[in-house]
Amino acid sequence: MPCPAQISDDLEFFVNGRKVTEKNVDPEVTLLAFLRKNLCLTGTKDACGTGGCGACTVMVSQHDPVCKKTRHFSVMACLVPLCSLHGAAVTTVEGVGSIKTRLHPVQERIAKSHGTQCGFCTPGMVMSIYTLLRNHPQPSEEQLMEALGGNLCRCTGYRPILESGRTFCMEPDGCPQKGTGQCCLDQKESDSSGSKSDICTKLFVKDEFQPLDPTQELIFPPELLRMAENPEKQTLTFYGERITWIAPGTLQELLVLKAKYPEAPLISGNTALGPAMKSQGHFYPVLLSPARIPDLRMVTKTSGGLTIGACCSLAQVKDILAESISELPQEKTQTYRALLKHLRSLAGQQIRNMASLGGHVISRHCYSDLNPILSVGNTTLNLLSEEGPRQIPLSGHFLAGLASADLKPEEILGSVYIPHSQKREFVSAFRQAQCHQNALPDVNAGMRVLFREGTDVIEELSIAYGGVGPTTVSAQRSCQQLLGRRWNALMLDEACRLLLDEVSLPGSALGGKVEFRRTLIVSLFFKFYLEVLQELKADQKLPPESTDSQRYPEIADRFLSSLGDFQVTLPRGVQTYQRVDSHQPLQDPVGRPIMHLSGLKHATGEAVFCDDIPRVDKELFMALVTSTRAHARIISIDSSEVLDLPGVVDVITAEDIPGNNGEEDDKLLAVDKVLCVGQVICAVVAETDVQAKRATEKIKITYEDLKPVIFTIEDAIKHNSFLCPEKKLEQGNIEEAFENVDQVAEGTVHVGGQEHFYMETQRVLVIPKTEDKELDMYVSTQDPAHVQKTVSSTLNIPISRITCHVKRVGGGFGGKVGRPAVFGAIAAVGAVKTGHPIRLVLDREDDMLITGGRHPLFAKYKVGFMNSGRIKALDIECYINGGCTLDDSELVTEFLVLKLENAYKIRNLRLRGRACMTNLPSNTAFRGFGFPQGALVTESCITAVAAKCGLPPEKIREKNMYKTVDKTIYKQAFNPDPLIRCWNECLDKSSFHIRRTRVDEFNKKSYWKKRGIAIVPMKFSVGFAATSYHQAAALVHIYTDGSVLVAHGGNELGQGIHTKMLQVASRELKIPLSYLHICETSTTTVPNTIATAASVGADVNGRAVQNACQILLKRLEPVIKKNPEGTWRDWIEAAFEKRISLSATGYFRGYKAFMDWEKGEGDPFPYYVYGAACSEVEIDCLTGAHKKIRTDIVMDACCSLNPAIDIGQIEGAFIQGMGLYTTEELLYSPEGVLYSRSPDKYKIPTVTDVPEQFNVSLLPSSQTPLTLYSSKGLGESGMFLGSSVFFAIVDAVAAARRQRDIAEDFTVKSPATPEWVRMACADRFTDMIPRDDPKTFKPWSIPIA
Repeated sequence: MPCPAQISDDLEFFVNGRKVTEKNVDPEVTLLAFLRKNLCLTGTKDACGTGGCGACTVMVSQHDPVCKKTRHFSVMACLVPLCSLHGAAVTTVEGVGSIKTRLHPVQERIAKSHGTQCGFCTPGMVMSIYTLLRNHPQPSEEQLMEALGGNLCRCTGYRPILESGRTFCMEPDGCPQKGTGQCCLDQKESDSSGSKSDICTKLFVKDEFQPLDPTQELIFPPELLRMAENPEKQTLTFYGERITWIAPGTLQELLVLKAKYPEAPLISGNTALGPAMKSQGHFYPVLLSPARIPDLRMVTKTSGGLTIGACCSLAQVKDILAESISELPQEKTQTYRALLKHLRSLAGQQIRNMASLGGHVISRHCYSDLNPILSVGNTTLNLLSEEGPRQIPLSGHFLAGLASADLKPEEILGSVYIPHSQKREFVSAFRQAQCHQNALPDVNAGMRVLFREGTDVIEELSIAYGGVGPTTVSAQRSCQQLLGRRWNALMLDEACRLLLDEVSLPGSALGGKVEFRRTLIVSLFFKFYLEVLQELKADQKLPPESTDSQRYPEIADRFLSSLGDFQVTLPRGVQTYQRVDSHQPLQDPVGRPIMHLSGLKHATGEAVFCDDIPRVDKELFMALVTSTRAHARIISIDSSEVLDLPGVVDVITAEDIPGNNGEEDDKLLAVDKVLCVGQVICAVVAETDVQAKRATEKIKITYEDLKPVIFTIEDAIKHNSFLCPEKKLEQGNIEEAFENVDQVAEGTVHVGGQEHFYMETQRVLVIPKTEDKELDMYVSTQDPAHVQKTVSSTLNIPISRITCHVKRVGGGFGGKVGRPAVFGAIAAVGAVKTGHPIRLVLDREDDMLITGGRHPLFAKYKVGFMNSGRIKALDIECYINGGCTLDDSELVTEFLVLKLENAYKIRNLRLRGRACMTNLPSNTAFRGFGFPQGALVTESCITAVAAKCGLPPEKIREKNMYKTVDKTIYKQAFNPDPLIRCWNECLDKSSFHIRRTRVDEFNKKSYWKKRGIAIVPMKFSVGFAATSYHQAAALVHIYTDGSVLVAHGGNELGQGIHTKMLQVASRELKIPLSYLHICETSTTTVPNTIATAASVGADVNGRAVQNACQILLKRLEPVIKKNPEGTWRDWIEAAFEKRISLSATGYFRGYKAFMDWEKGEGDPFPYYVYGAACSEVEIDCLTGAHKKIRTDIVMDACCSLNPAIDIGQIEGAFIQGMGLYTTEELLYSPEGVLYSRSPDKYKIPTVTDVPEQFNVSLLPSSQTPLTLYSSKGLGESGMFLGSSVFFAIVDAVAAARRQRDIAEDFTVKSPATPEWVRMACADRFTDMIPRDDPKTFKPWSIPIA
């Protein structure tokens, strides 16, 4: 086996109410691949392929013949093997509703609540909420948060998505109008400036939503009901090309098969096996599926405990435990409560629905959240085989994989027995991860203690840790030595010493973070110690003398703050903006919160993205082969074996390029040498994507390593390895100023890089035409003209022969400015060579490995200041890690230096920047373009000055801010009045000073948890520093029926540019939006476009659209004058009869912008966006975790074209910035390999990371004459405001250090991960851990900033 000659059984299931019968199913095919390729249901998106993002969420319904109920549950289609769906009903986003037939309320509300931007994640969001409503038509807010915990969104910041879901929820308490704009509290908050009538807090009208009617949902197919009740065939077998899938119908058959194929794994949810087979190369020729065996899903309750079938999903286990907890006395449910606590945060809802208890236990992952608790809870594993049943304890020996305590090859796990806890037994669970939900733990633990009756003497003690070894580690020796000890401070000290000795982590341990994980070993035990002590004190039977000689007499107040985890709550907030003028015609949409044009299509899955385009005739797939070495000479490329593989058509190398192979220092395909891991060397073209990807593994490349190999900024400086000359700005006399100040502070700042993590990875479809060497290209890019030029140069054909089409892009953030041209050119070479259309779609791992991201930064600063806090001199030197080629690094360095001063007037100022050349993939443009890194350095200087002066940072900020009309360091004049207004509004709306006092009071009373609050100002310069980059064009056609087609040079990335363009055209032509349409961005309609970037896309293209419309209206004037009472259609028909051209090109020559670097002066930016943000956080000093309590943002948008879109951009950018500064950490191996290249390992913010209260206000009554209708571009500016969370964390850490009498000035390092926070809050536990000499071991990862 497998044997293709044998005939597979038919697979029968339903999709969206229609029966599907598949013959010859391949077990390696996933539901996602089948939906997209076989059924052409492309609403279900492919974004990560590992079950980590939720874009492919669908609902599966199955009938349980035992309980006679139909279960509806959300799953990740990318992990579901098609073979597992026999007898199931699948509902995709297309089956929920359609704009062609009927919208479902979920789809309507997420679109009208402005919960979609790029729309790539939206179908998954819709399916998660839809599944929730199928089970709970009126869910609680907690259930809503739980349902969306496994879905990622990179654009919206989640708030509007949650807002749409909240409209279905029961109001838990309080005012039912809160958050809708009707509540008196909302009105009060919105009334801080401007009259009440001018300010609006409603972005959508809830009353307009259609009601949810559960009776209208698709029924479970009766045919499947009959199949479930009376299964026709016992065993189902599916033979694939490489794998055979066997699904027996009875337990006995399974045991026979397991004896026959002892090496065959049991596959239940595929949440562990699937990713292992995809990413780690695991392969099994036979898979056994126990899914159809009811015996393995049985639950038995006895007087002593609970027996749960191994095939029960983790979601079912969660419900079973919750039910038992509600039925049993508390003393019996200690273990169940601990398990339930971890089940709430383990992975996302979809994974919990799929993963089985048995699979979780048997996998024995080092990061398992349940095994440590099950282990200390004296769990028993009930094993089954042909020889009969057997029981083994889920002990440390089992978890370590010792043969004597493990399953035999022919055995399976039948069920798990979890005993009740006893009287005076306490069980606790702990975990610390990069973020609260859907993240693998750095360290987790299960701890249990049993005391002798009426005493605090330890009778039994069990402690097990995850994340500190290759599997769960049981601290048996330490526990044994503590038996008979009393539960007091002496025992605590001894326990910490013993645990650190027994549970040892080498300095080179997998996963790194060694000192942090060592600290957690004892910090978590201390939490357990306090929890139990609290319980003991609450127990009145405890003799009073047993608490004497306590080292911590204050345990009842300050120290108790360590108890309890941060709770997740549904975020709330108010969004305020200025109403349009009461005299503005109702038909004029400018300034109104219009829904995103594609919002409903996003929600129904009918919005077509690049890879959703149906397969073209004779289409081939391309997969890339990348370097595995960081700096090496290529000796040979051997592809001989590949060309013999089934389906492989060709291998594309640099020799196949007819024109230019990129630039001299930046090749499309590597020639002779490679400069980084992930550099593209060649590409394989095959008939299917699977064949192409498999073939890449067979290409053999021989290397010869070269020196030096440079990864870090420190090494680059040492080797004088730079990509471009230094950029420098200076004003005043720095040296003299430093001699005339009261104090001088020096420090360093490290800012890590950031992955774009656009939901839609890089992808392109190239279709060669039959004549004139023409090419049609469908590409996901921010700059189609650049793709066009690059392909022209690569193929050596005129630009005019190449047409690039961009319908919409599933997120860009700068990552789709330059890179798509590279992939487009390589695919085009393949298309020309083979004569076939070529589709190239990067999977998430390759995308993250190859494309680069935000530049990591290292900065040194020296700041001179007076004791009052006035800064007199500041010298900042920045280095960014540019990677192996120039890309945009020189521009980023320039923008970094230009923007470093932020909002501050410092008379003696020197700013320098350099881009380092390293052997890492080239870093590139990213939202903010240097400002988020650079401004963090400046604000860190402010914080350092505040610490030295003993003043709050906000006082230092106020004292040094621009106050009057002035000039920047590069001599550009500006008026800071809107900046001051934003600052004052933010102070007022956030009640900053009152809350600062409350934070200080909280911190006095709490030792282990600290709060911090910070407010930061922002002066963000918009645009490119060159006039030619601000030009734009548009083409507007009016057809004889009165309908209007608008084309312009901007690309729809999710930022709503098409929506805004139609708002502009509607106003200018004075016609309703319904008359207007945008088809796509194409290089045939608008040539020579500029990248949609730098926040000016809507500005400049809007001016071009305005110009075209004004030209057309001017032409129509005589017709309208002649028939003033006529309709728009009358006028157009008359104009046509009079031979008036109804097509016009609009053009905007651009804002003037220039910079002379030799003189250090210019007017590089058209205008500034001002803002301020205040954030409050609470940190847990023992674990490094934090929660975001509240954020208030005030942004100067002037006259917003569309408040809903602009507020969405601000919120989305803020959350993305918050990710940069808190959780998004890029980890590289000492060999330059990026470890963090999947959503499992790279953590962007999730729904649980949104501040509990999240308020955004657009500054009212603000004007700028320069721009279109006095609006401003807000795409990037909100990014830096995420640093308010970072500085709030820094404020909390500083409070902890003050209380511990440790110096407040510590090295600022972003992101402020739990590791950084925990280790910065130094205490007795960080002091007691062993520390390794860095020279004695090779670290798992290296810092590149």
